[in-house]
Amino acid sequence: MSSNTYNNQHYLDRQSIRESNARSYPRRIPIAIQKAVGIQITDVEGKIYYDCLSGAGTLALGHNHPVVQEAILETVQCEYPLHTLDLTTPIKDEFVEELYSVLPPSFAQNAKIQFCGPAGTDAVEAALKIVKTATGKRSILSFQGGYHGMTHGALSLMGNLGAKEDIPGLMPDVHFLPYPYPYRCPFGIGGDKSVEVHQHFLERFLDDPERGVTQPAGLILEMVQGEGGAIPAPDEWARHVREVTKKHHIPMIVDEIQTGFGRTGKMFAFEHAEIEPDVLVLSKAIGGSLPLAVVVYREELDKWNPGAHAGTFRGNQMAMAAGLATIRFIRENNLAEHAEKMGELLRGKLHLIQDVTNSIGEVRGKGLMVGAEIVNFNQSPDHLGSYPARPELARLIQQECFNRGLILELGGRHGSVVRFLPPLIITSEQIEEITNIFGEAVLAAEKTLSPRQEVTIS
Repeated sequence: MSSNTYNNQHYLDRQSIRESNARSYPRRIPIAIQKAVGIQITDVEGKIYYDCLSGAGTLALGHNHPVVQEAILETVQCEYPLHTLDLTTPIKDEFVEELYSVLPPSFAQNAKIQFCGPAGTDAVEAALKIVKTATGKRSILSFQGGYHGMTHGALSLMGNLGAKEDIPGLMPDVHFLPYPYPYRCPFGIGGDKSVEVHQHFLERFLDDPERGVTQPAGLILEMVQGEGGAIPAPDEWARHVREVTKKHHIPMIVDEIQTGFGRTGKMFAFEHAEIEPDVLVLSKAIGGSLPLAVVVYREELDKWNPGAHAGTFRGNQMAMAAGLATIRFIRENNLAEHAEKMGELLRGKLHLIQDVTNSIGEVRGKGLMVGAEIVNFNQSPDHLGSYPARPELARLIQQECFNRGLILELGGRHGSVVRFLPPLIITSEQIEEITNIFGEAVLAAEKTLSPRQEVTIS
């Protein structure tokens, strides 16, 4: 490829002319990417950035990892089929075998797999159809702050109102429950007592014959809310959710699209609570950077007829080859354990920054799924000691990080949580450099933004 002669703005201008107004990342990360290796990307002007977005968690091994490249090249050079619908191949068989090998044995031995369209949201749609078909019920329980995708059914499960309030006729019979969020406890309690109250609420809700919700076809949740602000579910609460869903014969759908394959310090986030779901939704890292999504579910739920769910690109062989190489590398190199250690280091460094700055209300997360909630210490806290969100400062911190060569994304309530999703191969030296940049960016943003320049959101 010839050397580039255009700057970032040239490509951004062309993108704005041709692409829809729905484009999002280029508005906050205004670059055109020329090269990407590991945790670093290089724009067309030659500037290098640390990438702690990682394709929204898709790039478990970073950009262009050698094992992924080798798998892709072998698929092409050996003239393996690239597109097979749901016809099987040796690559597909080996991929399924590898995936089942990293699932809890008691779950894998009684599991079926459905290959879906290439995006995680397609797998969520399939999961909804699985539980509705199996139970004959229609109601779905979801959680405030949850994110499950942008297709019609998945969007109806979303906690965030921004993407759904202008869309009429979303999937009916979705009912939202409070999710444990210690810093902003929905019950106004906080601490260990909050978890206990959440447990009592869910149990009483499902026991109530006049709860107003028909017998649910399923309950869907994230073990760590990602777009909701890197909020981990307490293990005790997750175990209780599993107990009461079993008691009431409600299939439990766990969305591990972003948390799966070592991200949280376990191969799957539900393993922290030592539970097993009825339905497991997987995408992002499972394709080794290429589009792939599957649902793995208990055999007794396999009630639909042949052709009841399909998707032209469910036979993406190159993604299966890349995913096979990725899962195997994660397993053989203990990257889940590495992610846990690096996550502890990252959170520790962020706590040090929190101590010397004046805007971080809480640092939280599991493994390499970490968030720093930006708040306004110039305002009064609530009765739990939690300060109002400060989204303007969060956006400025993101911009200051970008200017210094660090790509991060925002999430959480009011977009006030700075999120870290680095690849699982990140080193302690890279964490040191990344947190140094972040600390400088926070100080610079705090200096720039005075209380008079913002509107505080509580």
